[in-house]
Amino acid sequence: MGEEFTHVDDGAADMVDISDKPASKRRAVATGAIELSDSTIEAIREDEIGKGNVLATARVGAIQAVKHTWETIPLCHQIPITNVTTDFTVGEDAVQLRVTVETIGQTGCEMEALEGVTTGLNVVWDMVKAAEKDDDGSYPETAIRDATVVEKTVQQASESE
Repeated sequence: MGEEFTHVDDGAADMVDISDKPASKRRAVATGAIELSDSTIEAIREDEIGKGNVLATARVGAIQAVKHTWETIPLCHQIPITNVTTDFTVGEDAVQLRVTVETIGQTGCEMEALEGVTTGLNVVWDMVKAAEKDDDGSYPETAIRDATVVEKTVQQASESE
């Protein structure tokens, strides 16, 4: 095959050396959604979920996940996070989450944005699971879908930054 792998080869694992790459302003945006029952959506809108404010809790979880991505993704670089924004939209049958991550560094932040989305949506699920369970303890209407990176930008950082 003759391929050279950048991270793992023959059982040996190495982090990619990025020390020669110039620092750049980097931005990544990821989105995803959690499908929920109509009654749960209404309870989120009315702030009537027994565990507390669903979106406030999920926002904290998403930001924490962004900051700790390097600890959960093997061989992922620890990067300086300069900004994180979380935007929730409560729709008719789902809660959508958009996470924007910014950094100035030598590697991208798309994994951080994805970690923010998936963890934020997992926190929503955890907060509403009592409302979503059916009589058998299953979650027939609950599903996390479409976690994806929708934007990635790189801009050379100026000398003064």
